[in-house]
Amino acid sequence: MVRANGAVSLRELARVVQTSEVTVRRDVRALEAEGLLDRRHGGAVLPGGFTRESGFPQKSHLATAEKTAIADVAASLVEEGEAVVVGAGTTTQELARRLARVPGLTVVTNSLLVAQALAHANRVEVVMTGGTLRGSNYALVGSGAEQSLQGLRVSRAFLSGSGLTAERGLSTSNMLSASVDRALVQAAAEVVVLADHTKLGTDTMFQTVPTDVMTRLVTDEPPPHDDRAATELQALADQGVQITVAGTAVASGGGHGGGAGGDGMQGRRPRRESPLPVQRRGGPTAQLRSAPASLLEQQAGERARVADMRRR
Repeated sequence: MVRANGAVSLRELARVVQTSEVTVRRDVRALEAEGLLDRRHGGAVLPGGFTRESGFPQKSHLATAEKTAIADVAASLVEEGEAVVVGAGTTTQELARRLARVPGLTVVTNSLLVAQALAHANRVEVVMTGGTLRGSNYALVGSGAEQSLQGLRVSRAFLSGSGLTAERGLSTSNMLSASVDRALVQAAAEVVVLADHTKLGTDTMFQTVPTDVMTRLVTDEPPPHDDRAATELQALADQGVQITVAGTAVASGGGHGGGAGGDGMQGRRPRRESPLPVQRRGGPTAQLRSAPASLLEQQAGERARVADMRRR
């Protein structure tokens, strides 16, 4: 069944072979020991080909500086009095810590860690989904979580995941988490994906946000030697995704260094984000490494707005 379908749930296996899930789980464990399949939460998949999902302790220590910078930029997109949804993940947890300073905000989430970060925030209302607790990432999943999101409509959804490619968009390794993330996407007018450069070009099993549904990607500058990440960024921009690079200089040539609003960013890390406005679908190909002076002036205005929000 796994070879035919690529993945199968324990519940379906138990139904087909007419035995208990306890027995199926034991047999799946034995098959994994023989290298015939890989176990996943609630099921099994073919071995190899897709990235395994790391546990929360491992994720929380990966790309911490990049996640902080991404969270700073993402928080600047949220206005006072908005209603947003925030998915589970270490990057969205960092975002939640910053959203605690936005007054009049309503945050809908399935993440215990996001809710905890906002629990003592003044004038921020937290709405949690129902569902079953998934301990590996402290998120509520399952039909209860999905049903609680029906009929909901908010301005933006902020989501992270395990991998991001231009071909498939955002994806995750867990089937239950993917289902809830798709429900969060359906509730939002705009979808903002938060993904550091280590996730660019990585493909995992379950698609959550197709590329054509993504409104904006907030990421960090890939290292100079990381051609795969740079290629994915350009491909995403070409497909109409608005890309904002946080925490590192955007220009590797002369695009930003000497222009208005460049702030001498070339060759060093600026203190604020460096947005990359791109043309929407149907327009000219987006240029990832340079921008005209008018766009740089827009960047300077956005940086001033971010600074004003932080002072407040």
